[in-house]
Amino acid sequence: MTASPISTNPEDLSNNKLQASDRAFHDWYRFVLSYPPHLVRHYIDRFGLGTDATVLDPFCGTGTTIVEAKKLGLASVGVEAVPMSQFACRTKVQWQVDLATVELARQQVTQAAVSRLDEMPLLGFTPEQQAIVVKNSICDRPLHQCLVLKQAIATVPDPTIKNLFNLALAYVTVHEASNLKFGPEVGIRRRKREEVPVLDCWQEKVNQMVQDLADYRHLATVSAQCHRGDARSLRSLLEPQSIDAIITSPPYPNEKDYTRTTRLESVLLGFLHNKQDLRDFKQSLIRSNTRNVYKVDDDDRVLTAESPVTYLADAIEARRLELQKTSGFERLYHRVTSLYFGGMKRHFQALQPALKPGAQLAYVVGDQASFFQIMIRTGELLEEIAAEVGYQVQGRDLFRTRVATATGAQLREEVVLLTWPGHPQQRQYFT
Repeated sequence: MTASPISTNPEDLSNNKLQASDRAFHDWYRFVLSYPPHLVRHYIDRFGLGTDATVLDPFCGTGTTIVEAKKLGLASVGVEAVPMSQFACRTKVQWQVDLATVELARQQVTQAAVSRLDEMPLLGFTPEQQAIVVKNSICDRPLHQCLVLKQAIATVPDPTIKNLFNLALAYVTVHEASNLKFGPEVGIRRRKREEVPVLDCWQEKVNQMVQDLADYRHLATVSAQCHRGDARSLRSLLEPQSIDAIITSPPYPNEKDYTRTTRLESVLLGFLHNKQDLRDFKQSLIRSNTRNVYKVDDDDRVLTAESPVTYLADAIEARRLELQKTSGFERLYHRVTSLYFGGMKRHFQALQPALKPGAQLAYVVGDQASFFQIMIRTGELLEEIAAEVGYQVQGRDLFRTRVATATGAQLREEVVLLTWPGHPQQRQYFT
């Protein structure tokens, strides 16, 4: 099917940005390249969802869909494999908290941190921790302040408030205290941040969070959950026939290692301690880049020999041989392509028991040309895979365009639209 434009101009760069009117909750912590809340509102409206509907995001990241659904009064469920992202999403929808208690706890944490900053020797990461963060992510003194503040937050008895404070710390660590910069990839600023008023920045962030909670207290009881899990295995996480709609964006098949985006704060808050921890959660991700491909992976086995993905993977491998590329990563380009689309096929199958008949789905995906500049039309291929396992394809909306780093070509980001008819004979499930 051909793609049609949505209501916003796909060449408008504001499509990539968080609007000031959408700031509440979303900017507690989010990815730079997240899709914007207005896209969620667009499809909630287009799908005709009322407050009796439940929205699912099976690749929920830091919670754009889940937060926006709650702000609109709709129940929502998220699933996310990256522990830091799942923590952020879960915390961003914990609105049932006494704000006077938050303020008292903030004062106590601040006092404890001030006294410890004056007394404690310089704190830092262990060698194992340092080995998994991006080199030069943060200078010694800002890191010391972040670690001291983390210790003070650990004394807070209320788990909801502790989560709130830790998420504020994660935001400040990355955006105020670190040397990180974000674009298509994570990089290091040329000018390092040697001195940062971490405690002041943290208090300001907490105050912003408190204001958002106060402004939306009337929606605090709207159901919103975020599970830690693998989008290819959902049976234990979702109630049968409980989902009316999906609005989501899975990872794209390219060489972007999504785990690098959250390394610093993941180590700081204790979600990652060493390389084995990193490997363990990478194995719960859809295989979208060569840095999380393992010998035991078998998602490609669900693809048929006649699948367009099989021909695409063969073309990528043929191009490698033609170019005489021999690095370990390059040898995996064809395999990660098959694993990605095989994983997405398993995902579509895993969803089916949870979907109500007539459920509507919107998947934000992008074309890619990372593997020897062979074009991967992600939206087209996902349409074919979804149709193969029983979904009805409604078309693709053009969301925005971006420029390919290697070639300068315009790549499309599209929203693949599906419905689930709910025929019992089409419900299949792969564990």
